[in-house]
Amino acid sequence: MPADLIAGFLSGAVLIVAIGAQNSYVLRQGVRREHVLPLVLVCASADALLIAAGVAGLGALIQAQPTFLSLARYGGAAFLFVYALASARRALKPEQLIVDAGSAAPLGVALASCLGFTFLNPHVYLDTVILLGSLASQREEGRWLFGTGAAGASFVWFFALGYGARFLAPLFAKPVSWRILDSLVGMTMFALGGMLILE
Repeated sequence: MPADLIAGFLSGAVLIVAIGAQNSYVLRQGVRREHVLPLVLVCASADALLIAAGVAGLGALIQAQPTFLSLARYGGAAFLFVYALASARRALKPEQLIVDAGSAAPLGVALASCLGFTFLNPHVYLDTVILLGSLASQREEGRWLFGTGAAGASFVWFFALGYGARFLAPLFAKPVSWRILDSLVGMTMFALGGMLILE
């Protein structure tokens, strides 16, 4: 395999494998087995689109427009705080894992939440568009192979996260497990929102 492709895959993997709003949401939906395929496709495709924009040179343009990053920062923080409160409320009334199509949230709601976690998070732009775009630009002719590798890492990660989460289903048959997960997710979202405001 070309070195640029491998370097892109490894760089993308290092950036995406972290506890964050998007990953926490995909994990929760994967455990519940709710709309897993559409969600992982949306997350991975959004990353691929942003990586392509960075490879094409959009990163330099964004760095020259700090107003855009400020709007994304405060909007993203507000979104994370709202979701943190929702997670805290769920933690107070934990549920059992019931694999029932009728209990699933509507697909539109799930996709809207997923898109919010993706595009309202300024770190997504910093990681994909600016950082990966900058790394790709150093490779000149190999920059698109680098971008392809980074996008590939995103697809591998989200499919592994979304579909691997179902193996945790026996654990989440107990309400206490949901209480712990929702508490951790809520604290993570609140901390990320606070970090966005304080930056």
